[in-house]
Amino acid sequence: MRHLRFGLLALPLLVACDKPVEAPPPPRPALVMKVTDTATDTAMTLVGRVQPRYESAQGFRIAGKIVERRVEMGSKVSKGQVLARLDATDSQLNVAAATAEVAAAQASHALAVAEINRQRQLFAKKFISASALDIHEAELKASGARLAKVKAQANISGNQSQYTTLTADRDGVVSFIQAEPGQVVEAGDVIVKIADTRTVDVVVAVPESRMAEVKLQASVYLKLWADQQKLYTGVIREIAPEADTATRTFNVRITLEQADTSVKFGMTAGVKFPVPSTTNPGGVIVPSRAVTANNGKSQVWVIADDNHAHVRDVQTGAFREDGVVICSGLNTGETIAIAGVHTLTENQLIRPIMEAQP
Repeated sequence: MRHLRFGLLALPLLVACDKPVEAPPPPRPALVMKVTDTATDTAMTLVGRVQPRYESAQGFRIAGKIVERRVEMGSKVSKGQVLARLDATDSQLNVAAATAEVAAAQASHALAVAEINRQRQLFAKKFISASALDIHEAELKASGARLAKVKAQANISGNQSQYTTLTADRDGVVSFIQAEPGQVVEAGDVIVKIADTRTVDVVVAVPESRMAEVKLQASVYLKLWADQQKLYTGVIREIAPEADTATRTFNVRITLEQADTSVKFGMTAGVKFPVPSTTNPGGVIVPSRAVTANNGKSQVWVIADDNHAHVRDVQTGAFREDGVVICSGLNTGETIAIAGVHTLTENQLIRPIMEAQP
């Protein structure tokens, strides 16, 4: 009986020894990258748009009804070429009326001249008083002033009769047109826009954090997306003094040198800026999401050869659009985690997944 009790007591111990050991959790997948020796002063490349340097908006200087349009969108025009015409009937009637007023004023003035001559003779013979002569002298001056006024108005009417014809003020191409026969327009309404094709600009928006790399008169390289085999050069000619309130970028205008017929307005161009002359602190660039902060220190997770994660303190430099400059604490060739770094633990086993390179 005593042996039976001992056997029953030993049975749970034997069962406990036979319980299987819990398997360790599988390695956690983690997106990683290998640190390269990419220079921290890599050239900035942005996307811009081809635009004319000079583009004039033209319209009639008087109101009227369009009766003729001689150009189309994209038409090449030369300076002085007729673009459109207004109905000149009213202008011609105004010229005729102004001419008649000038003739009437001239007749009145001639009568005033003859009258003053007679009055002066009578005054010399003491037949009229000096005050009476002064009245006629004043009438002569008023007549002369009326004649000058109607002549000026006649000149204005004559000029306005010429404003019924809209001519190109420069050589170029029609980039915008809004004029149809029968359309009534007001003075100053934009009818056409003419873009000068001799000087072409590329406009790019530069982030405020990279403005230190943009200098006036600096040379840049450009490639059109339509033909990326051909390389163009350009010169930075204008930098906006104020950032855009919405995008916080500065518009920079680049004059495209030796633009050929394949360069069309509105095309997309890639612009490569020169490497800044000032040398940045040595180091490497890693994605911003790879860096975490802990107790005021910047840290990254380094993946060892045995796929275990280890946290390491690093010294960071400038934060840029393409990542963070690591000045010290990280070497080229090492592998770091670049996603989910806030959930890693020290010495955690991971299954590294290398980031796809573009």
